Amino acid sequence: MGYYAKFRCINGCEERELNEVIYRCSKCGSLLEVIHDMNELKKKSADEWKKLFKERIHTTHYPYGSGVWNKKEWVLPNVENENVVSLYEGNSNLMWAKRLGEEIGLKDLWIKQCGITHTASFKDLGMTVLVSMVNQMIANKQNIKAVACASTGDTSAALSAYCAYAGIPCVVFLPRGKISIAQLVQPISNGAIVCALDTDFDGCMKIVQQVTEDDTIYLANSMNSLRIEGQKTVGIEICEQFDWEVPDFIIIPGGNLGNVSALGNGFNMMKELGLINKTPAIILAQSEKANPLYLAYKNGYENFKPMQAQKTLASAIQIGDPVSVEKAIRTLKQFNGIVEQASEDELANASARGDRTGMFNCPHTGVALAVLFKLVEKGTIKKDHRTIVISTAHGLKFADQKVKYHESAIEGITSKYANNPLELPADYNKVYSALMDKINKS
Repeated sequence: MGYYAKFRCINGCEERELNEVIYRCSKCGSLLEVIHDMNELKKKSADEWKKLFKERIHTTHYPYGSGVWNKKEWVLPNVENENVVSLYEGNSNLMWAKRLGEEIGLKDLWIKQCGITHTASFKDLGMTVLVSMVNQMIANKQNIKAVACASTGDTSAALSAYCAYAGIPCVVFLPRGKISIAQLVQPISNGAIVCALDTDFDGCMKIVQQVTEDDTIYLANSMNSLRIEGQKTVGIEICEQFDWEVPDFIIIPGGNLGNVSALGNGFNMMKELGLINKTPAIILAQSEKANPLYLAYKNGYENFKPMQAQKTLASAIQIGDPVSVEKAIRTLKQFNGIVEQASEDELANASARGDRTGMFNCPHTGVALAVLFKLVEKGTIKKDHRTIVISTAHGLKFADQKVKYHESAIEGITSKYANNPLELPADYNKVYSALMDKINKS
C-alpha cells in the first residue's frame, strides 16, 4: 500500500517532503509536524492494525520487532527497511506500582519505564526515526555530513548511539559541568564530537541552531518533528499493554515539551483509526526551577514568557525557553491538560519514596511522582482512576545524586528516606544487635 507522510506547518501554511532539510515553516516561522495519509491508513480496520502490531512485537524480522518500527506505517513509512537504524528500542515495561499506589490511596497506578531501553532514556524512541530518515537521505545521495544536537544529557546519548550504529558523524553540544558523568560518558564512548560549552541548555540550543544553518549538518533536537513520531509510540504502547483500554491520566515530566505533543499525536491517531474511543487527560510536571509553562498555565496560557532556568536536580528539564511550547499548549488544551510543579525537596523525596517501593527513579520521574502526590492529595486524581506516570530515564544515570541524597549532602534537601549502610565490626553479637534494632524500627 502507498503509505506516506509529510511535514506540515502547525498553522497549515505549507507542506514539505520529509527528506527536505527544514525545521520551521518558511512562511510563518512556526514548527512543523509530521502528517500521514490517513485515508490510506484507514483501508485497514482497527482490528487488522491491532493484529499486525501484536504479530510483530519482539520478532527478529528487522526492523519490526522494535516497539517503534512495529508501527512503521504510522511512524515513518517513507524509509526503506534496509535504511532503518534500530537498536530494538521501545516495548518498555509497564509496571504496576501496587505498593506505592496503596500508600497514596490509588489502586490502579502504573509506571511506564521508558528508561529501560538502549541508552536508558525515552530519547531512543525519537532518535531511531530521525537517524533512519538521515540514513535514507544519505543513501539517496543527499549531502549530509553530520547530525548535531544540543542536550542536557539523554538526547546526546541517544543520538551518538544511533549515529555510531549507522556510521554517521555526530556532534553534540552540552552545558559544561551541568550533566551527570554517566550522561557525559555515553556520547564520548560512542565516538561523538562532544562540545562542552560554558552556558546552559538554552545557550547550547542557540549554538546548534546556528551551526545547523549549514544544511549539511542535520539538526536532531525535538524541534525536528521526526523525533516526535517515534516518541508518540509511548501512548500507543500503553494502550496496547492494556488491551486497548485508555487510562484516565498520564503524567509526564517536561522541559523542551516535545513529549507532550508526541503523546497527543499518538492518541489522536489511535482514535481517528478506531483503535480507541476516548483519550486521557495529560498532566505536565515541571520543576519549580524551570517552570515557564506552569506559570503560563496559571494565567490561562495568555502570556507565555521564556525564563532563565535555575539549577535543578532534574537537569534534563532545566530549560527555560522550550522550543515545542506552541505544540504543547495546543495539546494540553485538547487533552484536558493540567500543568503542575515540584520543588527540589519535593522531587528528591518523591523519587526516593518511589525507590523504597522497588523503583530506581531518575530525578525527572521524581518531578512526575511529586506532582502525582499533589494531585491525589487535592482530589484531582481519585482512587479508581487508572493513572500512568512516564519514567523518562534510568536512575543509574544519576547514581552520584542518589548517593548524595542518602548521605543528606544535597543543599536545601531534607532527605526523608535516607538509608545508609550499617558500618559494623565483624562481630556476630554486634551485627545481630544492630540488625534487630534496625528491623524493629522499620
